[in-house]
Amino acid sequence: MFGFLKGKSKKGQVVDWELLGPIPPSSYIVGGAVRDMILGEPITNINDIDLVTPNPKQAATDLAEQLNATLITLDEERQHYRVMPKDGIQRDFAPLETAIEQDLAQRDFTINALALSHEGKLVDPFSGQQDLQNKIIRMVSYANLQSDPLRCLRAVRFASVLGFNIETDTLDAISNFEQDRMPAAERVQVELSRMLMNPRAGQAMQLLDKTRLLDIYLPELVPAKNFQQGGFHHLDVLQHSFEALNQLVQGFPEVDLATRLATLFHDVGKPASYAFNEAKNRATFYGHDKVGAEITAEVLGRLQYSNKIIDKATKLVRYHMLQLPNSEKSARRFIHKRRELLPDLLQVMISDREAARGKLSTEGTRQRYRLALSTILKLMEEQPPKAPLLNGLEVIELLNIEPSSKVSQSLNFLSEAEAIGDIVTKDDAITALKHFAKAQGW
Repeated sequence: MFGFLKGKSKKGQVVDWELLGPIPPSSYIVGGAVRDMILGEPITNINDIDLVTPNPKQAATDLAEQLNATLITLDEERQHYRVMPKDGIQRDFAPLETAIEQDLAQRDFTINALALSHEGKLVDPFSGQQDLQNKIIRMVSYANLQSDPLRCLRAVRFASVLGFNIETDTLDAISNFEQDRMPAAERVQVELSRMLMNPRAGQAMQLLDKTRLLDIYLPELVPAKNFQQGGFHHLDVLQHSFEALNQLVQGFPEVDLATRLATLFHDVGKPASYAFNEAKNRATFYGHDKVGAEITAEVLGRLQYSNKIIDKATKLVRYHMLQLPNSEKSARRFIHKRRELLPDLLQVMISDREAARGKLSTEGTRQRYRLALSTILKLMEEQPPKAPLLNGLEVIELLNIEPSSKVSQSLNFLSEAEAIGDIVTKDDAITALKHFAKAQGW
């Protein structure tokens, strides 16, 4: 009842389309799954399949029954359905109201205007296979870009993720696109996140700038463009930010989205914090970490990122300029105060430094920076104390005070003193606590 086929990928190897599963009669697999299989993407990396068919409800119902899968109605009015097997690939069904070639003519790019039929025929009316072979992103039509402005962002995302080039006319169309409406923030967020989470994240941001889409979707970064900083830096603020992101992704490929966002925005506060120090004959950016954290929170809030991501990215920006410790004791204090952000904060800091190659940046300064980082990392391997030497009730009893902020201040003092090795035993803690309370005038 359901058809399978085998074909050849753009590299000439056999593509086992049967791995994509059954295709209901009169249905077509369209878009990304076809593209990715032609590119040789492992089937384990394909999580969902889009299908179009004249009767999507019936096709989805039959397939769900055959696969013993769950049928989900996504939109009854628009006839969108989902088949969710317990194990395997999710399949989404949508109506095919015209000939398949006309349906594909409404797609964004030629590499996505591909369809696979039940009979095993690959439908390719816009030479998408050839563009896959030549590693080119080419629009199906300018009208299709206009129908959904997000498609311009998708072009940048596909180019960066796949390592393709955007064809000249398409690049011109995107770079000169007249943005008459903004896509939903959630959709923009998804595209930006996919760009940032791929190994070419730095190049993606470069292309975003080249196409002028940075001005539209991340305008807070635009003041950093051509903003020279000198000193340790050989690049302007924007290019330095892109290079820091590149250093982060290449040096720490498993790093999470919040840390990537923080690295991209770590110097966003510099243009607003600029001053010129006549005595030292160089620019200064005092407080740019605090200003940058505020801007980062605004940007990520506008893009509807989760509170968890916003909180982490904002803190990483806020503290990326912390002075690195020059002794074991100060390293322990550093870890104690910022443990929740480690090792991510260190990754941002070292990526920032590795992206800087200005006249004040020498191999000696970089080596000292690396030594400080290695000291912190070594100490982080030590397990933190399982329990405090004194608890809140003991502090209240020893100091003969009422429950108040004095208790939390005392516990914080003891916690840091223990972390840096100033106190080791409970007797040490009692002695230190009494000295602390006396110094506070309690």
